[in-house]
Amino acid sequence: MSQTFISELLTRSAEVKQLCETQCSTAAETAAQLIAKRLTAGGKLLLCGNGGSAGDAQHLAAEFVATLDHKNPRAGLAALALTTDTSFITAYSNDFGFEGIFARQIEALGKSDDVLIAISTSGNSENIVRAIESAQGKNIAVIGMTGETGGKMANLCDILLNVPSQITMHIQECHIALGHAITARIEQILQTK
Repeated sequence: MSQTFISELLTRSAEVKQLCETQCSTAAETAAQLIAKRLTAGGKLLLCGNGGSAGDAQHLAAEFVATLDHKNPRAGLAALALTTDTSFITAYSNDFGFEGIFARQIEALGKSDDVLIAISTSGNSENIVRAIESAQGKNIAVIGMTGETGGKMANLCDILLNVPSQITMHIQECHIALGHAITARIEQILQTK
């Protein structure tokens, strides 16, 4: 019985990934081109998310700074997960509230050549929406990674990668797959320059 459950879960995951390939590939290519252009111009990539999406932000930042594949070494790419400074996050949220933790870091660290990848499965996380608004105020390009509807983020992002699912785990699975694909494409773009 449990094997059937697992098999069905994996099948559904694969189906969502196939839909994601159909519906998100063009936006992912646009995102890769934009990030490569901004990095080449001296900008950096900022990433933020909550919970599993915070883990994805950190994971992807590590891939940019280190390399996607250690067998293909390259120069480090400037990327920073805004989820990692626990001293700042706890101090700021204690004094001013959790909603502004990413917006404040963008205010302090962001510049106009940067790109923000904002990750929220619902698209409605208040601290992510505020981060996007802060980025817009500094002319930082915004790539949103959400679930099916895009939530509040749908109308705020320059590029939206809205995974065609409402199931959090499958959305997250596609977010990391999209992130890896974008990173690999950026590496390819920059190798040809």
